Amino acid sequence: MKNVDNFNKDTKTIHVLVALCDNKYQGIVPVPEKIGNGQDPDQNLYWGAGYGVRTYFKKSKDWKFLKSEKKDSIRMERLVFQHVTKKNYYLVADAYDGQYIKNCTKDFLYSSSGQMKDIVRVNNTSIGIYGNSSLVSYIGHDGLMDFQLSESFKNTDGKTRDCIILACYSKKFFSPLLKETKANPLVWTSHLMAPEAYILHDALAGYVNNESGEQIRSKAALAYSKYQKCSEKAARNLLVTGW
Repeated sequence: MKNVDNFNKDTKTIHVLVALCDNKYQGIVPVPEKIGNGQDPDQNLYWGAGYGVRTYFKKSKDWKFLKSEKKDSIRMERLVFQHVTKKNYYLVADAYDGQYIKNCTKDFLYSSSGQMKDIVRVNNTSIGIYGNSSLVSYIGHDGLMDFQLSESFKNTDGKTRDCIILACYSKKFFSPLLKETKANPLVWTSHLMAPEAYILHDALAGYVNNESGEQIRSKAALAYSKYQKCSEKAARNLLVTGW
């Protein structure tokens, strides 16, 4: 596991780990074949589809797309964005092949605990990713409903990172492991949900302005209410903040 932390400390990174939706390899209620192929990021529900991370953030007026790169057989694509007004904020999003949802989940927890750290070079600047991020996010199916992890995710550096976990019942299933990491859950979930990119996008609008967990959760809930056409109350019951 990498532990590199020589990055520009004036920058702040939001690192988003996306487990691509996968009918074949995940215990999900099947979605249409085209958007449920976890080996095809371009069409995938959580990446290349209309409300996927890549499509939604590329259309955003808040974030400027800087670059895309292919990583390896597990992480199929990495995107890097910079905030348009808060230029010290970067967003890095990785698309994990859906059959490697366990790797994606472990990387999220290792990052949240500070055990896994790395950097990315952007326009002659080194920015921190994984455990060097100020916020780590997991998006996708809640794999912890299907498998257990025996690894230790104990915090190793005494730092508290913020996190956002958009997956079904994420508070219930991630709590025992996340406690060890000492991370601060800004937004996670109490029930079944659709982990689409507008939730993260609007939550981050509050985050880059140093808003409170409650304000950030509020922005996420309003977005969910709008796009899912559900009541604000239902969205607030679903998207919760803190322990």
